[in-house]
Amino acid sequence: MALERTEVEKIAHLARLGLSEADLPRTTETLNNILGLIDRMQAVDTAGIEPLAHPLETTQRLRADAVTESNQRDAYQAIAPAVEEGLYLVPRVIE
Repeated sequence: MALERTEVEKIAHLARLGLSEADLPRTTETLNNILGLIDRMQAVDTAGIEPLAHPLETTQRLRADAVTESNQRDAYQAIAPAVEEGLYLVPRVIE
């Protein structure tokens, strides 16, 4: 599938891109190259190939889930304008 200049102009207009007259031929060629690559990739026979989440089949190393900081809620809420039962009170914004 090859794009014509008028189609690129229409796509640029829909995408709200300001392409100058000098940029149109280069942009048309670039888009056609991208579409050609997509066509070549779609032509590859992938029957019998399992999809991969990652090409290297690596596993994520996980760290231990441990508390690394002390609870400082009381210190933070001591300077708050309004607190009730451990929660910050804020002005109502939706009526």
